[in-house]
Amino acid sequence: MEDFEFPKLNKTVLSIFSSFDEAEKEDKEYWLSRTPSERLAYMELLRRINYGTAATARLQRVLEIVERK
Repeated sequence: MEDFEFPKLNKTVLSIFSSFDEAEKEDKEYWLSRTPSERLAYMELLRRINYGTAATARLQRVLEIVERK
């Protein structure tokens, strides 16, 4: 995934909502209209935005043994 490029921002699309509930409803409808692969690709984009080059590092695995009483 070294050849990953950030998508271009479309500045021609703007929506104004009268409430947060209305905006959340529209947002949910939008993402439900996307395919699972499009949603997963966007999650990968968000991960790379948040973690930068550390995004390619593996997640730490933690094992904890708990004794039941």
